[in-house]
Amino acid sequence: MAGQAPVIQLKNVSKTFGEVRSLSGVDLEIYPGEIVGLLGDNGAGKSTLVKIIMGFHKPDEGGEIWFKGEKITEWSVEKARDLGIETIYQERALCELQPIWRNMFMGREIKNKYGKLDVAKMKSEASRLMSEHMGFTSTAVHPDNSVLTMSGGEKQGVAITRALYFDAELVILDEPTVGLSLSETKKTLDFIQSIKKSGRSAIFIDHNIFHIYP
Repeated sequence: MAGQAPVIQLKNVSKTFGEVRSLSGVDLEIYPGEIVGLLGDNGAGKSTLVKIIMGFHKPDEGGEIWFKGEKITEWSVEKARDLGIETIYQERALCELQPIWRNMFMGREIKNKYGKLDVAKMKSEASRLMSEHMGFTSTAVHPDNSVLTMSGGEKQGVAITRALYFDAELVILDEPTVGLSLSETKKTLDFIQSIKKSGRSAIFIDHNIFHIYP
């Protein structure tokens, strides 16, 4: 991808825990609009690599992390999130008894000029996002509906849409199809394609190569 800097770039990244070397000399480049599949058995180092990208772990001496062409010297969870790196876990981090609109904006609520929660604005934005990214109309799925009423694939759609709304540059998906039926897996894979269509990037962690290459 000539002329474009990678969204995230790892150079010679290694990680040891005591006598155990989890990663050794990893180089990785992920460009805008690119979805990268990360496959491997348990213990292969997938989680360690992702935790370094998330800022949870720091690479061993000699490893470098670059973001959009700039070398990052101080790496942390806060720094990674400030730069737009979001992680969607298997559990999706959703409050299923709360309505969809609350889940969309949880922790990042929209406020009016008086500093109060702008509930009408959040409901309106939730409806728009569900229409644009998930293909739902407010008559089919209302933003006041509880997340508990949604299917597994739809819940993943909420989590992915939330990440895109808050300007995620890189979305890390931690085995998003685990425990889903075939139809819900397909729906989730379609939602993942929406990340690419929006020009963002993603790391897709999975054990099933046919999900990476459908």
